[in-house]
Amino acid sequence: MTKKLAAEFIGTLWLVLGGCGSAVLAAKFPEVSIGLVGVSFAFGLTVLTMAYAIGHVSGCHLNPAVTCGLVAAGKFPFEEAPGYIIAQCAGACAGAFLLFTIASGAAGFAGVGGFAANGFGAHSPGGFSMNAVIITEIAMTFFFLTIILGATSTAAPAGFAPIPIGLGLTLIHLISIPVSNTSVNPARSLGPALFAEGAWALPQLWVFWVAPILGAVLAGLVARWLQEAEG
Repeated sequence: MTKKLAAEFIGTLWLVLGGCGSAVLAAKFPEVSIGLVGVSFAFGLTVLTMAYAIGHVSGCHLNPAVTCGLVAAGKFPFEEAPGYIIAQCAGACAGAFLLFTIASGAAGFAGVGGFAANGFGAHSPGGFSMNAVIITEIAMTFFFLTIILGATSTAAPAGFAPIPIGLGLTLIHLISIPVSNTSVNPARSLGPALFAEGAWALPQLWVFWVAPILGAVLAGLVARWLQEAEG
């Protein structure tokens, strides 16, 4: 179990450092900026690469919502979920701290701004309301879990699961960065919220725990029902 938790810690650290790091560091240069597309691919690539690197150790959840959804689907033991979630949150916070340390080393550093944190209302990239953000996060996480459950099914081609999962997360970011800066992952939301300027991110954090977990659990329950119907 210790190795599984260590793998989840390392993997979630990489997700925050790679995904949020691309937004905080690489998207700041207007002439050569990677833009929304680049940030979307960065998040997808973090999951794809870690799925191959640690998938055989921990299953590469990297996300409390994924863990909860897999429990709901009957694919992961409930008693192991708390440890996974704690490891994921710790990894996300460590990744955010490492990213903050790197970002603050720039010449003329004047603060990290929003630090790729998730938000609604005035803190949504497109000014979307809290209700719109909640609906988006539920829907995006529902489909993310649906992709994960399908790609990792024993009926799916072996060895290819990281590819559709990584590309699925890329597509989710392409859709929803303008709405919420894309969470679908409570741990990913927690890390940057601790460092974002303006004391707004933490009060809004509850949305990015409740909505993704709700979407993931719904996907897990639907998958279980479909499997029972097939049986």
